Amino acid sequence: MAWSTRELAELANIKVSAIRHYHRIGLLKEPARQYNGYKKYGVLDLVRVLHIRRLADLGVPLSQVDELTDDRARAPDVLREIDAELALAIERIQRTRADIAAMLPDSASVDVPAGFEPIASRLSAADRALLHIYTQLYDDAAMSDLLQMMKTGVGSVDDDIEALPADADEATRQSLAKRLAPIIAESLNDYPWLSDPATHLLKSEQVTRETFIKAILELYNPAQLDVLKRGSTLAHEQVRAMREANEDAE
Repeated sequence: MAWSTRELAELANIKVSAIRHYHRIGLLKEPARQYNGYKKYGVLDLVRVLHIRRLADLGVPLSQVDELTDDRARAPDVLREIDAELALAIERIQRTRADIAAMLPDSASVDVPAGFEPIASRLSAADRALLHIYTQLYDDAAMSDLLQMMKTGVGSVDDDIEALPADADEATRQSLAKRLAPIIAESLNDYPWLSDPATHLLKSEQVTRETFIKAILELYNPAQLDVLKRGSTLAHEQVRAMREANEDAE
């Protein structure tokens, strides 16, 4: 019994191109040819192809097939390595499924980091962009704190800042800054690391500072930047005043 390349491929349930590839990389020896020049595959060729396919299905790289065939003692080590890689892949898939599950109930936006789905619809485009950047700058503990801040801090002030035109007048800017200041002050009190984030940084302080500055300069217009700066200044003044008052009371 002899099979052509096509017949062998059908028996092994693979493509003809796969058999040709096995020949090219030396995994499958060239068979004898019939009088008409066509390849003539036998039972041992079929077994070899099925063996290659079995190892490939297990995740063994084709470059290691001969090694495992020649040295069966190596098989457990290689399979353990593959199993570890599969475990990591499964973990990544499970995380992805969990993220998707969190997005589906509330039709949450897909352009926010994991965990922020419940408040995605309340975030401005700039907020969502900054959050993605923050994931590369701050550790998980900091991101968890940021989530809590945004749950309580997102509201009409954020909406008004987002809608603020670049040529907003002085009175509007100052009014917004005064409304923003108590929110920032509360966060500074509740999360002291905001004043000194060094222990929560994933990158150097210089890289973090430069990245943050570049981001806000591109994401906010001049009026919005002015409001954010004023609000931050007022918030720090409020925090200092409260701390001094507490010290005097003691």
